[in-house]
Amino acid sequence: MIKLDHLTVIAPSLAEGVSHIRDCLGLDVPFGTRHDYMGTHNHRLQLGSSVYLEIVALDPGGVAPPRPRWFGLDNQEAVRADWDEGRRFRGWVASTVDINGANANHRGAFGDKVSLPFSDPEFGFSIPPYGSLPMDGAYPSLIDHRGNPTLMAEIPDLGARLLSITLEHPDPAALQAAYRELAVDRPPMIVSGEKIRYRAKIETPAGLKELT
Repeated sequence: MIKLDHLTVIAPSLAEGVSHIRDCLGLDVPFGTRHDYMGTHNHRLQLGSSVYLEIVALDPGGVAPPRPRWFGLDNQEAVRADWDEGRRFRGWVASTVDINGANANHRGAFGDKVSLPFSDPEFGFSIPPYGSLPMDGAYPSLIDHRGNPTLMAEIPDLGARLLSITLEHPDPAALQAAYRELAVDRPPMIVSGEKIRYRAKIETPAGLKELT
């Protein structure tokens, strides 16, 4: 089984990501952390039930890692194109204790199991060979916390609560079958659409909002 861990808004810059969440949810998401091992950084926000929202972007002051970055962030042209097209809530991360098994059962779609940070590994993360999103974001990225899940107390709680996720996909039946094989806990509702596109219903102190 794999379990929803967090949602990812993949932004050309953190400033643009924060502005987008402000427009969608009416909330200012605080800075989270720098990933020195990936050359990226983020802002984070709790969404209830040990799930959180991450705005992630390439860190212009960071150092390039020895392998492709996660979330397709090496390809800034693609990140910008998705952003301008309105595909900003771009994917999600799921926790599992068997990244290699999931990858083997799905023909390597999740990519390599990478131990991070490289120098003092604390967790495993699935990254396709060129750093792209698994199946262009239709599949989640996988994380193995190795018994040390994210400390939610370190992530700001501004009263936002995730209610549902919807995923548009050109072949919803095939994707639903793949999700059943993965035994996804709290999977997105999959509907027909021309391109992969996510949206989420989120309850906020100001009422029901939609993340896109």
